Order: sequence, then structure tokens, then C-alpha cells
Amino acid sequence: GPTWDGKSGVHTHMTNTRITDPEIVERRYPVVVREFNLNPGTGGKGQFNGGDGIKREMLFRKPLTLSVLTERRVMRPYGLEGGEEGHCGLNLLRLKDGRVINLGGKTSVDVATGDVFCLLTPGGGGYG
Repeated sequence: GPTWDGKSGVHTHMTNTRITDPEIVERRYPVVVREFNLNPGTGGKGQFNGGDGIKREMLFRKPLTLSVLTERRVMRPYGLEGGEEGHCGLNLLRLKDGRVINLGGKTSVDVATGDVFCLLTPGGGGYG
């Protein structure tokens, strides 16, 4: 914003809820959250920097259907008043056989036991 740095790790969407804690995700779904942290350097630079996105990896403990509905996977989050763009997000599926598939921003795909979903959220655009 015009007088502040962006907050890192913020998760908002159409329901405007906070991000679900790893313990709740693991309790409700057959997954193990292997990684959940900030993704440094993904926010755009500026007089006031954009916030960094997050990295979240989930290991599937049984076959499931994974549905992904995300934005800013192709076009970077824009900066304002001369601030730099933030980094794009990325959705990867690491199959248990070692192959890695870029899932794009919107998809639904069957996953197997041992597959890992890696969600990299975009960083915010910088200001000034």
C-alpha cells in the first residue's frame, strides 16, 4: 500500500476466510502436510514491498481426486505506482514414480498414495 509493506502468507478467497491450519487439514483428509512456510522473495519490490506467498506440500495417504482452483499462475500480480510485480504461483504434482506435472491454475486430477501436491502461492505486487 501507499504507506506499508504487504503482509506475507495472507490467504484470501471468495469466502474471505483464514487459511486452514495443518492439523485440521490432516485430521479431515488423508494427507500429511510435509511443508508449510513462507516462500521468500516472491513479493514484488518497491518503496513498500509486496508480501511473500507460501509453499505448502501435501503427501497423499490414499487415492483421491485433487481439485485446484487458483489464480495468478500465468499473469504476475501487478505492482502499483512503479512497484514491481509479485511472482506467479505454481501448482505441481510430484508422482511417486518421480515425474513432476505442472497442473496449471484450474484442474481436477486423480492422485495416488505417495503422490505429493506442491502449492506455491503468488506474492503480492510492490508499491512505489
